[in-house]
Formats: sequence, C-alpha cells, structure tokens
Amino acid sequence: MQSVKEYDIVIFGNYTKDTIITPSDTRMLDGGGFNYGAHAARMLGLRVAAVTRLAREDKHVLERLVSVGIDVYPSFSPSSTHMQLIYPTSDPDKRILKCTATAGSFTPDQFNTLEAKAFLINGSIRGEIPFGVVQSLRMKKAILVADIQGFIRTIAPDCTLVNAVWPEKKEYLALIDVLKADVVEAEALTGEADKRKAASIIASWGPREVVITHQKGILVLADGVFHEADFHAKSLVGRSGRGDTCIASYMAKRLTESPERAIVWSAAVTSLKMEREGPFLQPEHEVVALIEAKYT
Repeated sequence: MQSVKEYDIVIFGNYTKDTIITPSDTRMLDGGGFNYGAHAARMLGLRVAAVTRLAREDKHVLERLVSVGIDVYPSFSPSSTHMQLIYPTSDPDKRILKCTATAGSFTPDQFNTLEAKAFLINGSIRGEIPFGVVQSLRMKKAILVADIQGFIRTIAPDCTLVNAVWPEKKEYLALIDVLKADVVEAEALTGEADKRKAASIIASWGPREVVITHQKGILVLADGVFHEADFHAKSLVGRSGRGDTCIASYMAKRLTESPERAIVWSAAVTSLKMEREGPFLQPEHEVVALIEAKYT
C-alpha cells in the first residue's frame, strides 16, 4: 500500500507539445497548464505536485519540474497532446488553437495517494477531466479550483478548438470553489459580455470565487466583492500560458492571504511571465520589486 503524500497545491492536466506559429517564425514549446502553473506556485516555496499524462518521448518536461523541486506523478500514453497556437498578426490576444492529438483522460485513482490544501484542475480540452474525477476530488478536504478552458473547449472537425455549449456546467460548477476563465470564455459560458456580470452569474452556480483574465489584467469576485489589478508587462512574447500562470499564482498566494493581496501578486507574476516564453522562472524579489513599483 502506497503512503499518502501531502502538498500545498496539486496541479494537473495533460502536457501539451505546442507549436507556436507567428508571422515571423514557427517554434516548439513545452506547454500545458500544469506545467506553467506548477512553476508559478513553486516559486513561492510551496510544496507542489504536478500530475500529468504524456508520451514517454516528452519526459524531459518532467525532469525540468523535478529540477525546481516539484514532485511529478506522470501517466504515460501513446501520444502527448499536440497543440498548434497560431497568431495571424502581431496581436498576441488574437490566436487560433488547434489540437491534433490528445494524451487521454484522467482517472480518480491517479489521486488516491495525494492530499493537498488545494487541487487545481487545469485541462486543455473537454473530456480530459471526467465528472468522476471532480467528484472524487470533492470528497477530499481541499479547495477545488478549476480552469474553465478544460471544460468548454472542444475539437472541431478541422481540429480547431472552439468554446462550445457545456450542458453539464451547473452540475460541475456546484462542486468547484474557485473558477478561472478568460473574458471570452466567461462570455461563452454565460452569454454575458460584461465581465462583472459574467462573474456574478458564474458565482451563482456555485464557485465562491471567480477569477477572470482579460487583455489588461485580472478581475476577481470573492464572496460578493470585486477586486481588480492590471498587468504591467513590457512585452507579450510569453503570452502563451498567461491564464495558467495567473490562476496558479493567485491560488498559491490565496492559501495564506486575502483576495486583495492575492490578485496583486498574481498580476505581478503574470506580467513578468508574459515578458518571457516558457514557465515562470524569475526570482521572488523581481515580483516584489514590480509590486512596489506599480501596485502600491
């Protein structure tokens, strides 16, 4: 019988082998919300575990997580999830996502020996996180956090990812404590373009906190109170992984701090992350310096 391991945060989702296509070049990048999120949470010194599915040929990403002190629990599948992130113009917020292969779905038994203060569900597409997994995690004494992208994104016949109607949304969201969405996803989920109104609708379905990212920053609705913080990135070359970094850094700080402090921390971390491709690796003092310069 395996012993139970305890963490501050357990983050999970499929590893994605990303192809970034811009007007100037095409390049490969190690992606996946679990990857971006685990790095962002770990930089605070928290005990972080990453649970993922991927092909053995891509196990180098696991070695990088281990090298910064993150425990990894992989399940190997015939293929990793393959994503194309196409940026037709220089605007990093205008992109087309395509998925040509997936690493499959998680199962409840992957979390039998894991306990945490918070579990962060960070899937890429619908079907990756079955309802049984959410139900089993709800039985644990932990904050249950979810990124909406893994539930409303579906794969169209041409492999493009689209935000589709989610018939089971209320059933799922009744089990979630904190939900993250970007402003486009929030509108697709609620039919409401105004991000404050969308956040209120989502909160009425169960989550006590709603985190919405948008081009300029972050909106949080926590226990009926709104909080906002802007991004202050000098460039947007590292736009991919923005939302994953945002929710993980928010929850990492939120475990011990108020929503007001957590959103500022998250905005600063995400701002610095967007200036560089790949996961967040900057030291804590750079985050503190940016907060002192822009958020006080």
